[in-house]
Amino acid sequence: MELEIAIEADWPSPPDWEVLAERALSALSQVAPELANPRLSASLLFSDDAEVRELNREWRGKDKPTNVLSFPMVGREELLALSPDGPPELLGDIALALETCAREAADKGVPLEHHAAHLVVHGLLHLAGHDHVHSDDEAAAMEALEIKALALMGIADPYGDRDPVTGSPIGD
Repeated sequence: MELEIAIEADWPSPPDWEVLAERALSALSQVAPELANPRLSASLLFSDDAEVRELNREWRGKDKPTNVLSFPMVGREELLALSPDGPPELLGDIALALETCAREAADKGVPLEHHAAHLVVHGLLHLAGHDHVHSDDEAAAMEALEIKALALMGIADPYGDRDPVTGSPIGD
């Protein structure tokens, strides 16, 4: 999969946000192999609260910023059936809001780089048809994939309660 990355806000440097996003995609492709399809592309926008608020209002009817927005363009079944041969296929678009991401990272006591990597992984999983809203089982499955991908990047479990190998709650 190819990521088209745009940085339109004053995300602090270092790190190199494009390199971070590519690392996140690489790690996620190891645990969600459907995202390794060479036909796929997605756009990733490192933006700010004002732009994400506008997108959220326009597309979701919610007049507030959020940490990450995902706009899938391929259904889960279609993605899973997609042959590696053929024309390019746009999986969808993701936008991250700098101020919200920075505030959340500070609240969690984690580096912005780690939180942003988590949100890139989270957004890509939404593009791949994963969800965490409709059921606890779906949420647990999505979180397990996030934890495994982030562990491959050397980033701790953002939920703090899962085994990094299995993704299962600790103690189960």
